[in-house]
Amino acid sequence: MKLYIKIALWVVFFLALAGILAALYLFNKQHKDLQKTKPDIVISAIDLQKEFESDESGSTAKYVDRIIEVAGTIGSVKSGEENILSVTLKTGSDFSVVICTFPPGTDPSKFIAGNDVSVRGECSGFLMDVLLNNCVVVK
Repeated sequence: MKLYIKIALWVVFFLALAGILAALYLFNKQHKDLQKTKPDIVISAIDLQKEFESDESGSTAKYVDRIIEVAGTIGSVKSGEENILSVTLKTGSDFSVVICTFPPGTDPSKFIAGNDVSVRGECSGFLMDVLLNNCVVVK
């Protein structure tokens, strides 16, 4: 075999190996235990929504992929696909709320519309509503 073919085969082999190792790492990656994790930012649901509404790009840079602790009043509780619990926090806006998703197995009876709650989750961004994922109730 010619030298450049051997080099090309070795490069392809190492790229494939790196891809397999990266996929295994991502597949086995554990979620953070947000109950034990210190939040990066503590804010009220009203203030969080207002910040995203007034400056979406700046707020995206400030909040997305960060652990946020949000306090607010429960607006509604819904159980979605795969038993993922979705709790909305009121923001004073008729068009936008803070949506907190909880992992499967979370007891929905802990959440009653109109009660105040403090949750910690990972901010995913703003699409008319502020989205927090993998939330836990802060005690």
